[in-house]
Amino acid sequence: MALFPAMLDLRNRPVLVVGGGKIASRKAAALVAAGAKVTCIAPQVADEMRALGVTVHQRPYAAGEAADGYWLVTVATNDPAVQRLVFADGEQHRVWVNAADDPSNCSFILPAVHREGPVVVAVSTSGVAPALASWLRNRVIDALPADVVGLSAALAAERAKVHDAGESTETVDWPPIIERLVRERE
Repeated sequence: MALFPAMLDLRNRPVLVVGGGKIASRKAAALVAAGAKVTCIAPQVADEMRALGVTVHQRPYAAGEAADGYWLVTVATNDPAVQRLVFADGEQHRVWVNAADDPSNCSFILPAVHREGPVVVAVSTSGVAPALASWLRNRVIDALPADVVGLSAALAAERAKVHDAGESTETVDWPPIIERLVRERE
């Protein structure tokens, strides 16, 4: 499957989580951390979900709710019929849907992620082997420079200098600059 990788800006955007258990709570926590306005719909809602401060509707999902102004929906239930219904609603109304551990009911998948400040490492196997994606992500994390956050700030300053000079950052030979900045931090 050929997927298009992207990082989404979900700040202040409404997002729906269908499911209220531990997996749904973990997904909701990541969405809250990204600044999304999360609503949860589930017949049972775990304390972890309530602790996130999201809007909770403790009831079953109703057909068509994925289209109620949400930018994307994530489903984490143990009910395949609900996952299929939410995905069908998303497809009908052009809303992106992710169903936990159910790639056949997804219009997007979630990679294995590591965050350090503005640096985000995301690894995907297009949904075929999530455990491998997590394993690979951990190998990449081990290869990160010790002060990757400081490095990113220093590189942002270099980039700003290029912009301030009225030049394009697309033509700069960045690897030697990055290597110099890494050496300066060792």
